[in-house]
Amino acid sequence: MAGRTATGNRVVNATPVLAGLATLCAATALSSVISGLLWLVNLAVAIVVVAGAGVLLRATRLPIPLVGLGQVLALLCLLVTIFTRTGVLVILPGPQSVTDLFEVLGAAIAEVQGGVPPVDDSDAMRCLVMLAIGLVAVLVDLLAVSASAPAASGLVLLCVFAVPASLADEMLPLWTFVLGAAAFALLLAVDGQHRHEAWRGRLSGSGPGGSGPAATAVAGLAVVVALLAGVGFTPIGTVGRLPGSGDSVGGGADKLGLDPMTELRGMLNQGATRELFRVRGLPESAYLRAMTLREYVPSQGWRIGEDLPPGVAANGDLPAQPGDPGDGETVEVSVEPVNWLDNWLPVYGRPRRLDDVDDNWRYDPVRGMVYSVRARQAGTYKITTVLKSPGADTLRRASGALDVEDTYLEAEGVSQEVVDLARRITRGESTTFDKATALHRYFTDGTQGFTYTTETSGAQTNDALRDFLFTGKRGFCEQYASAMAIMARSIGLPSRVAMGFTAGFPTGDAQSITTQDAHAWVEIYFPGHGWMVFDPTPLSDGRGVVPPYIAGQNPDGEETDTTATTTTTTTTTTAPTTGPTTTAPGTTGQGDRSDASQGVPTWHLVTLLAAIGVGVLLTALLFVRWRRRPGGSPSWLAPVLAGGAGVAWLTVLTCAVGLLSWWLAAPLPVLLTAAIPAVVRAVRRRTRVQAVAGLGPDAADAAWRELLAESVDRGTRVPPTETVRVAARRLVRAHNLDEQGRDGLRAVVGAVERSWYSTQVGADPALPRAFEEVRRSLHRNAPLALRAKMLPRSVLKPNTPADDAD
Repeated sequence: MAGRTATGNRVVNATPVLAGLATLCAATALSSVISGLLWLVNLAVAIVVVAGAGVLLRATRLPIPLVGLGQVLALLCLLVTIFTRTGVLVILPGPQSVTDLFEVLGAAIAEVQGGVPPVDDSDAMRCLVMLAIGLVAVLVDLLAVSASAPAASGLVLLCVFAVPASLADEMLPLWTFVLGAAAFALLLAVDGQHRHEAWRGRLSGSGPGGSGPAATAVAGLAVVVALLAGVGFTPIGTVGRLPGSGDSVGGGADKLGLDPMTELRGMLNQGATRELFRVRGLPESAYLRAMTLREYVPSQGWRIGEDLPPGVAANGDLPAQPGDPGDGETVEVSVEPVNWLDNWLPVYGRPRRLDDVDDNWRYDPVRGMVYSVRARQAGTYKITTVLKSPGADTLRRASGALDVEDTYLEAEGVSQEVVDLARRITRGESTTFDKATALHRYFTDGTQGFTYTTETSGAQTNDALRDFLFTGKRGFCEQYASAMAIMARSIGLPSRVAMGFTAGFPTGDAQSITTQDAHAWVEIYFPGHGWMVFDPTPLSDGRGVVPPYIAGQNPDGEETDTTATTTTTTTTTTAPTTGPTTTAPGTTGQGDRSDASQGVPTWHLVTLLAAIGVGVLLTALLFVRWRRRPGGSPSWLAPVLAGGAGVAWLTVLTCAVGLLSWWLAAPLPVLLTAAIPAVVRAVRRRTRVQAVAGLGPDAADAAWRELLAESVDRGTRVPPTETVRVAARRLVRAHNLDEQGRDGLRAVVGAVERSWYSTQVGADPALPRAFEEVRRSLHRNAPLALRAKMLPRSVLKPNTPADDAD
């Protein structure tokens, strides 16, 4: 086998095909972290598009950088066609289609960050894989073909293997290594044979040198991009990590978990809706607490603080938290993690005991949370906990020493304006409870203009807290919790921010908690009772939990039932509302695009992808053949390639329109098929007209054949036994040619006879003008009907000699 095989004067380069094959074989290593096989089919189509675009662009002798940009553009067009509905002419990227594509990629990144390998073979994941490996295919193609340095592409392919190798719990399948190594070895062997033939002088225009600087530059760029891609892909599922990433606590940012921080200008990044937990045995709605944050960073938000202490083993009885009297009725709740992978193991209420957790989990009673030194996926575990909380009057009477760390009172960096606001809100309140309730009411009673939204207001000053409290007054739960907690500290109330989840929605015999239930709230410390929940976020979707010490108050501050122990809640457990957790996972937070994509059958997408791949390949082959025009190639090859490419692109267009509406797509094949004869006739006419204008040795013959075809289209057939002069008289009579037409026809006939019988080379310079005079006379005196234009007889039932396929 050779890198280039010679057939007559034609040279076919096999390196692009082998470069694409090597990329596809290397990408099979991703099968250990992505389930299913459809993503591999999509990826194969993307690689075919990249390779085909490279062949076409190199045939035009563009510089290497432009070839790479063209391949990236072709890949982008493919992604826009498959994963959006808003491309210009369905295929071309536009502002809206690029925005939609970023949304799909954002959903894929959310799956990557949260999924446990192997992740699902979803549309979003296929889009991400096609983009990432498609860019790798561009690099490999540039190295192996454009820069003539296929050995350097091994660095890029090795990084493709490094991604799943760093993520999977087990060794990668042996067959992926065999495929990748074999394809790369074949690529090197073909390149070696090509260089050998170039050295022996068999390939014109090639040589052993000349590509060194380009290969070095592209290889260096490939190494940098590959390393960056490897680092970017590492967080998939977080089961595996690259060396140096560390095992520190609080790495929730790269998992389907929670960041151990809040942002005063940001929000909880929920991403795509995924189910996280199924909870059974929960008698009433309660917040599921994952972690508590105690360190406030001015104008930024809250952090988990210093490293966690060793704590105690979480499996078994748990010590009471500070201030917890240790009494209360306990309940047993079963929590089944579904897609949860994090350092934190969420708990309800005031936990007394945990069962069915391994020894890697620790419990910190000071912060009230269960944690591990690295992200883990836990099995179903049981929590024995106290959910009941005291009434308002009981908390109002709470007194005693604040047996908590001083950290919970620190409020450094808070502007005096914010402190004055907190004091003004709590003016006249004497107890910790009344002050906390006043702050809570300030955010939730609807009189201050605060609005819950996932879109935060823009920055007005350098002080994010002040912007939120005085100008923006709109934001996510993180901002409300952060603001109330620091305001509470500024007036001497020990407080912290808790992060976890709301109650979720009922499904069967369990409560389903999803990423859309992620939430942040405030906990304030009461001596003798511990940490009590105050949620300042003005939720209107029924997800908030209202404790009895808040729900049991009248506007005048008197309790309706000072002994109340039943939690009054507005919850989705018994009456689901329109909030984001009232529907099943995957049906919220995705927008109309996701709903539309779920309605597209798999066969539709597979057909579209396959047709694109075949169309690109056949078009590339046809273009290469047209450029080189081998003299000894079979005459049937061009029409076969053209016909196949036409069918492929017709299928692509039909499927692409079908993504928008099958009512438009259904008649499309019929209309386009009906237009084929007219298109063929137009191509033949253009070819002959160009031949006449070129005044080559076949100019006169082309002019005569085109006039005979025009006559056939108008219903008059010239018998092949008639001479040129007799046939010309027939054309004059049948089509009523005027004087200009007859004069032009005489000139054409003379040119034809001279080309047949004269030894002179070249056509008469007056032939093109005479030929056009005859055509204009035909149009004036025998105009074609619409049917004759759409269904030309010269194509459907020709009586002229067969046209040369070329």
